[in-house]
Amino acid sequence: MAVYTDITEQELGAFLRDYDIGDLLSYKGIAEGTENSNFLLHTTMASYILTLYEKRVDRNDLPFFLGLMEHLATRDVTCPLPVKRNDGSLIGDLAGRPAAIITFLEGMWPRRPTAVHCRAVGEALAKLHVAGADFALKRANALSVPGWKTLWDSCHERADEVEKGLVAEVDADFAAISSAWPQDLPAGVIHADLFPDNVFFLGDELSGLIDFYFACNDFFAYDLAICLNAWCFERDHSFNLTKGTAMLAGYQSIRPLQKEEVEALPLLCRGASLRFMLTRLYDWLHGPNGALVQKRDPLEYVRKMRFHRQIASASEYGLESK
Repeated sequence: MAVYTDITEQELGAFLRDYDIGDLLSYKGIAEGTENSNFLLHTTMASYILTLYEKRVDRNDLPFFLGLMEHLATRDVTCPLPVKRNDGSLIGDLAGRPAAIITFLEGMWPRRPTAVHCRAVGEALAKLHVAGADFALKRANALSVPGWKTLWDSCHERADEVEKGLVAEVDADFAAISSAWPQDLPAGVIHADLFPDNVFFLGDELSGLIDFYFACNDFFAYDLAICLNAWCFERDHSFNLTKGTAMLAGYQSIRPLQKEEVEALPLLCRGASLRFMLTRLYDWLHGPNGALVQKRDPLEYVRKMRFHRQIASASEYGLESK
């Protein structure tokens, strides 16, 4: 979450007249995150999240994202629900942006994830994959290999400004990963961005998943690889095998991985680290600066890319043999 587009109280008041959610008491921008403009609303009825969708989000994708939340909520996956406008629609316009209101989810995201958190996330991710099996809408992953190339092309000339030698390093990684990328693994709806700040807990109990605005159809094991990258590295950039073992065990307790998924996991982790390095690098070089816009360091994921190059087997992530 972030704030790229600011709004006035008058603009917001006019927008809220199309909803039956009570009178506005207060609102404030949310600085965390990188993609859309987000505000916490307090009304006389409840608290809500208002999202203004910025340029990276295609308005045509919004029915998929919002419909998926509704679908998952009926299948025991706790997530926010989109709030319908008075005309029954889910999407309006505010400050020149498509906008939607979703329900507020109680909980806090873990600043220092433990193995307990990681196991719960593994279970929740597998439940999401199972629950999405009968979701009717489809959305291709815009940030798979072709999307990575577009990002890299836009950053190539300046990448060495971030770290000397990065151009040659990423060129080599991109060629190796893209040429070996799998074509036929078990696939369906994935979250594609299940970082710690998108998972809420009450104590050690997972209370819900948020931010489905990268959700798409892709390999289930790739979604798991994203989570291993996001949850199982320490602040010194070392991989925590205990956390990896817990996450993988939690996932397999709900949806056991197939043999080909296990074999592909090191490459998928390597690709996932490249994907997030590239979006961070793009934002680092091209994104706006401001107090309510959070830029994330691409070098964190460069270090993860280097780690994954050395991995030969999924057992090195903590996958226990059956």
